[in-house]
Amino acid sequence: MGKVCEISRAMKTWLLSLHVLLALPLAAQVKTVTLHPLLTDLVKRVGGDQVTVVDLIGKTGDPHHFEPSSDQLKQTKGAALYFVSGMGLESYLSSLKSIVAHEAKIIEVGATLPSIEGSCDHCEHNHGNEHKEHEVAEKNEDAHHHDIDPHWWHSIENFRRAVNVVAAELIRADPANKDLFEKNAAAYRAELEELDRWTRKEIAKIPKASRQLATAHDAFGYFCKDYGFTAFPVQGVNREQVPSTAELGELINDLKEHQVGAIFPEKESNPKILSTITKDTGIKLASPLIADGTTVDTYGEMVKHNVNAIVEALVAK
Repeated sequence: MGKVCEISRAMKTWLLSLHVLLALPLAAQVKTVTLHPLLTDLVKRVGGDQVTVVDLIGKTGDPHHFEPSSDQLKQTKGAALYFVSGMGLESYLSSLKSIVAHEAKIIEVGATLPSIEGSCDHCEHNHGNEHKEHEVAEKNEDAHHHDIDPHWWHSIENFRRAVNVVAAELIRADPANKDLFEKNAAAYRAELEELDRWTRKEIAKIPKASRQLATAHDAFGYFCKDYGFTAFPVQGVNREQVPSTAELGELINDLKEHQVGAIFPEKESNPKILSTITKDTGIKLASPLIADGTTVDTYGEMVKHNVNAIVEALVAK
């Protein structure tokens, strides 16, 4: 009789343990790959514990020209979704599609977001914020469009919309966790709305006449459009575009004419050309901005860093 009771107690203990295990969250069900550091943060925020994220870029890569190695592609085996920035940012996207398209779905997060024109050369700066919105989906998705500014994440509103894009794709891949993804997405959108309010409050400290943003390359057009700045990019939409002597001279004249208060380098790169400009104009060199999100862990961290640096440099002392 004692042995029967002992077995009964053991059975109860096993059943209780099984019940506890069944009550625990399921293991990650969707394996995803991201090719932009800010998308890594976004997918993790929306997916939570139900998503595994393989970040191929990391904090040292260049989203414009990154090409995954064979070893990196091995890490992506079994992935159902690839989240890429789109808008022509990734020059290697066609090659990636030929490699993984038959195994996974590639989502260009920026494809359906409002876009603006970038500076194709240094003779036409974005004075007056006269940007024209486009639907990138109408463009050839495989082309690297230099006339479209691909840095859509510098618009907090665009990033908020991107949350919906990511949530919809995760729900399609794992409908059983629809409620979780929607809950996480709603919470993150609320955070982004608060981030936008904070940004506007901080920007209000800068006199309107001083809202001029001279940057290393043409990466902050969306920020300028949303918050009323005039953009003065030294380089084009990528870091390799270098102005000619004539273009540089025109840029220097523009900076002087508009009494630009500071020139902002970037953490990702620090072109020597900025030293020439500051020397020739006497304009101060401000703290570096973060253009591509490759030196931070979260989107909010990048936005707050940039806003604080801009306010510090441009607020009248």
